[in-house]
Amino acid sequence: MTLQRMDNVGIVVDDLEAAIAFFVELGMELEGEAQIEGTWADRTVGLDGVRCDIAMMRTPDGHGRLELAKYHAPAAIGARPHNPPHNTLGMHRVMFAVDDIEDVIARLRTHGAELVGELAQYGDSYRLCYVRGPEGIIIALAEQLS
Repeated sequence: MTLQRMDNVGIVVDDLEAAIAFFVELGMELEGEAQIEGTWADRTVGLDGVRCDIAMMRTPDGHGRLELAKYHAPAAIGARPHNPPHNTLGMHRVMFAVDDIEDVIARLRTHGAELVGELAQYGDSYRLCYVRGPEGIIIALAEQLS
């Protein structure tokens, strides 16, 4: 059996609408929204009484997706235990390739985003930065230099 593809990256958030707006501003498209609950969901994530709203975000090329999830039950937890359950807020980072990194940073700032460090250049290859968005989500941006 071989790996077919990476289907999506899941991010648990408290404010689903703010997270959707942030990723739409980044350039992702809202593919769809749904409410997830039932025995199958409980069994899949190893939690009892799961009820959450999800939004599937898609990159413009259609190859990358983020699943944003807002847990209503059980409530999301902010602590990061050694083996965090599926409803733990946040993750390390997701990196996106962009055409104009300064424009993207400016647009994301209208959604409360801020640079984690600073915009830096890696040799003659890339301009890079980390941006902290809603829920403390960190995304990396990379602009390839020609």
